[in-house]
Amino acid sequence: MQKFNRRFASLSILAALAACGKSEPLARPAPQFKRYFGPPVTQVAVYKAKRRMHLLNGKTVLKSYDFGLGNQPVGHKQFEGDGKTPEGLYFIDRFNPRSRYHLSVGISYPNERDKAYAAQFGRSAGGDIMFHGRGPEGNLLAPAEWDWTAGCITVTDEESEDIYAMLKIGTPVWLHA
Repeated sequence: MQKFNRRFASLSILAALAACGKSEPLARPAPQFKRYFGPPVTQVAVYKAKRRMHLLNGKTVLKSYDFGLGNQPVGHKQFEGDGKTPEGLYFIDRFNPRSRYHLSVGISYPNERDKAYAAQFGRSAGGDIMFHGRGPEGNLLAPAEWDWTAGCITVTDEESEDIYAMLKIGTPVWLHA
């Protein structure tokens, strides 16, 4: 019994000390999320040349947005750092509520074909292509430079809240030239 009491006392002291330690604050608090109760988004159609995106249920447009692109908007993304936005079929694959660009929704670029193409040249295809808001940085850049990202699709912070609420993992995203 005495051994149990020492062990219990030691663990209790360690737990108390750990609780007193300084915890790291989160860089950004999680935003309050909008909720969406309408029909599900079955696909996203992005028209790069028109800078217009549609969230669709079947053939019905639920919402449309104007957007900015990467800083080299013409053509399909091929390599990390090329400033281009991908073209083709991708899928929603992640959500980031603590994005430095307000909120972000990930697109499944690069796929295996994209990786294989870049590898032929000994290069990386890049990654982290997202739909996202502007955040403080983008709000400074966007009024003067609409296409300012490294390849992402950017909307206003408020619009990113709608998009974040409406999309689900696995939703197809068609990116057209």
